[in-house]
Amino acid sequence: MKIWKWILGIFAAIGGAATVAAVSSKKEHEKKVNENEAKVKQTQAKTKQVQQQKTQTKKAVTTQKKKVSNTKAQVKDTTSAKQTTKNFEKKYRRKPKAKS
Repeated sequence: MKIWKWILGIFAAIGGAATVAAVSSKKEHEKKVNENEAKVKQTQAKTKQVQQQKTQTKKAVTTQKKKVSNTKAQVKDTTSAKQTTKNFEKKYRRKPKAKS
């Protein structure tokens, strides 16, 4: 009978050690899970902030494009004026030929 008690005692000790190990690993696991959840929340907050900045930037770009297109529409084409100036300079502002 004593042998059975010893055997049961050994099994109980092994079972207790396994239980303690399982509880400690569960606590570590829960700690890691909580840390990961905190990181995910921070990442989501940063993502929202970046998305808001992105929408603001897009709005700014569209307004700038509108301003540029309006300005371009108001500016006249200068190619004909440049050509007229070149023709005038060729006709009236020639360098006199040096006498030899």
